[in-house]
Amino acid sequence: MNIESIAVFCGSHTGNNPLFAKHVKELGKLLSMLKVKLVYGGGHSGLMGILADAVLKHEGHIMGIMPQLLIESELQHKGLTEMAVVPDMHTRKKMMYERCDAVIVLPGGFGTLDELFEILTWNQLKIHDKKIYILNSDGFYNHLQKHISHMHKEGFLIGEYAEKVFFCNSPAEIFNKIS
Repeated sequence: MNIESIAVFCGSHTGNNPLFAKHVKELGKLLSMLKVKLVYGGGHSGLMGILADAVLKHEGHIMGIMPQLLIESELQHKGLTEMAVVPDMHTRKKMMYERCDAVIVLPGGFGTLDELFEILTWNQLKIHDKKIYILNSDGFYNHLQKHISHMHKEGFLIGEYAEKVFFCNSPAEIFNKIS
């Protein structure tokens, strides 16, 4: 599979577990080493900022996509190689999906889950067929994985979701599954 760009959804906070930041730094380094462009929300704080800094530290390429509202709040990362300013969050998500070959979801809050579920839904509706890799750092997404399995078992998911959604325990495992 030829992956040139990956959209990454993650928290604008770092969370309480130091492994989250460690995995994000590893992911940033891998993206850069493999010459895969990062497409992300453009923020400078939390896991988003750590990821961007790690990619830049290793001379990788980044496209940030941020709604005007967040630009006005000065939440954007100033050192990115590309920044697109869009009118709203929906446009941001749509543009991120259009500019990536696959998606990685890291730990995060409601915004991260919103992005994950929208891309899962679009995948199920065949709006796109991009693979989705969920970084399950220290079991962060164990409950979600069980719930998705339960939805499938109860007949609410069409087709075999496991062909498109991969839960991984490390950044290296993600890239092993991609290749």
